Amino acid sequence: MTIAATIEGAIPAQAGIGLRTPHYHELLNTQPEVAWLEVHSENFFASGGAIAQTMDQVRQDYPISLHGVGLSIGSTDALNCDHLSKLKDLIDRCDPGLVSEHLCWCSVGGRYANDLLPLPYTEEALQHMSARIRQVQDFIGRQILIENVSSYLQFTHSVIPEWEFISTVAERSGCGLLVDINNIYVNSVNHGFDAYRYLDALPSSAIGEFHLAGFAIDNGCLIDTHGGPVSDPVWELYSHALRRFGNRPTLIEWDTDIPSLDTLLREADKAERMLERNVYDAA
Repeated sequence: MTIAATIEGAIPAQAGIGLRTPHYHELLNTQPEVAWLEVHSENFFASGGAIAQTMDQVRQDYPISLHGVGLSIGSTDALNCDHLSKLKDLIDRCDPGLVSEHLCWCSVGGRYANDLLPLPYTEEALQHMSARIRQVQDFIGRQILIENVSSYLQFTHSVIPEWEFISTVAERSGCGLLVDINNIYVNSVNHGFDAYRYLDALPSSAIGEFHLAGFAIDNGCLIDTHGGPVSDPVWELYSHALRRFGNRPTLIEWDTDIPSLDTLLREADKAERMLERNVYDAA
């Protein structure tokens, strides 16, 4: 069974938004028409109090996706069992349609960086990442999606193209892929590869979700800020992805300089219209 078929009943192949703190009150009170919501897993680890109550209210009205940012699967440290236990408890409490993490590391020696750091694309890293994902999936008792991350350097000893690395991770671990279209574009400009070649090389059956976000430019380098609207080249790349792979759940990420809820919903509506047109074109 493909990823798309597996998630069909839980998270629809429509546009969703990230639920961020400034919008909690307004969203709960107005209940806008949006297909689904993503939350950062770590923000809801508390089992009681106002945060847990917010989750209980939200999940009554919207399908929920959990997106982790702190598990550090790619680290050489032992997996954080306390973190995994809290994640499993949250999954059991809110029954999310999707659970996702990142192809990255963010800790070493028990010390955490506030960033999602890229891996070297080597056979050793490939074996390590695949084994760690299997450990996580075994612990929580379900499949996860793994997201490609943005990067601003390349390791000189990398020998595997990024698109081949993440595709093989999915094959060896049994995970699905959360394809961040913005990150592909950012990396293609920063590192000089063809973004469309990257997309075309991914296994369609593994793709469970798309992310869209904005970037900034600093001295010619594209920075994945999640701080503005989606750029035209990223919309074009997303359109190509829909034509090639078909519709998937699509999230608008906006995590810095967070706009009004109406602005965020309008951005999601752009993605929704593209999804609707793709269904029509395919028919």
